[in-house]
Amino acid sequence: MSRTEFIALIAMMFATIAFSIDAMLPALPEIGAQLSPDNVNRAQLILTAFVLGMGAGTFVTGPLSDAFGRKPVILAGGIIYITAAFVAWSSTTLEVVLAARLVQGLGAAGPRVVAMAVVRDLYAGRQMARMVSIAMMIFTIFPAFAPLMGAGIIALAGWRGIFLAFILFSLISMLWMELRLPETLARENRRPFRAPLLGAALREMATHPTVRLSILVQTLCLGTLFSMILSVQPIYDVIFDRADKFPIYFGVVALISGSASLLNAAIVVRIGMRRIVTWSLGAQIALAAVMLTAGEIGLARDVLFWVFVVWQTCLFFMTGTTLGNLNAIGMEPMGHIAGMAASIMGALSTVGAGLLSAPVGLMFNGSVLPLAAGVLVFSSIAFALMLHMGRIENRNQI
Repeated sequence: MSRTEFIALIAMMFATIAFSIDAMLPALPEIGAQLSPDNVNRAQLILTAFVLGMGAGTFVTGPLSDAFGRKPVILAGGIIYITAAFVAWSSTTLEVVLAARLVQGLGAAGPRVVAMAVVRDLYAGRQMARMVSIAMMIFTIFPAFAPLMGAGIIALAGWRGIFLAFILFSLISMLWMELRLPETLARENRRPFRAPLLGAALREMATHPTVRLSILVQTLCLGTLFSMILSVQPIYDVIFDRADKFPIYFGVVALISGSASLLNAAIVVRIGMRRIVTWSLGAQIALAAVMLTAGEIGLARDVLFWVFVVWQTCLFFMTGTTLGNLNAIGMEPMGHIAGMAASIMGALSTVGAGLLSAPVGLMFNGSVLPLAAGVLVFSSIAFALMLHMGRIENRNQI
């Protein structure tokens, strides 16, 4: 396998998550109308269920791949993902779709976590950083087009066709990997899966103040992102009557905000991770307060729409200046258990964010106020925790 082909395969595995979430956004109104006509907001739980399943699966997929090899875990995850997508496609009730999406998220955790381990197996140092950067650049661009792809699929085959697209997407990546990529973890380098080690790592992370705070702040930042994703399509549709243009606006916003990682890479060495996160959260508090005020004072609908688009862009942009830095802050003291710490950190923050964002999405009432209030609360708490982290670091230096 050439380097170009390898990058494309890894990027496709990364993109499984974005495709599984963002392609569903244009389908939510139809799903709500058909499967939950009494409360169409419940259709948003299709996104939440997937995120919760993915977060739970992240706990174990990394350690399992260390024990059984990379390819078996990715293939097993793909089979679970495809089976759940088929169940969702054939279901007639929202409850069955939600259960299938939870299981689908469990399966998606395989490609999400283990693909990064494959890169670590084959590359090291700057070469590994280069490979990951290129793959992540493709991954960052993909969400810009996922809603547009979802809208096209709906136009051709209805909302159930999206689940068939998930099946096809996963089949292609699994067959591609099986036929072209050798197993990257030799048998002699495998480590048995031991649940007590996972518990010990969890206890160590919980007792380290910087790690504990970074996980909490990461959870809150992800909570703001998921809250926006859950609410953004109903806001475009119900408040602004622009559902037909939603995939285009979402794509442009995603492309603009994708530049955040480039800015962060350029300034993080000079400014520092904690300071960038704290400043970003402070800015988000101000922006959420402006959005909350704009929604209350009765601006003209077109003016309010553009205020919202700017805020949406800034919120997505600030995700690129917070999440990576928070992950690095939390991982820095955990080098001796890096793989297990990464799994635990990803699982806790993802599941926690899913639980925080679900009520915000369900509270949508035809205005931007529930979303703006939720983001304001989450950002304010995260900002206070970052200030506390700074005080702890200053005490340790003294």
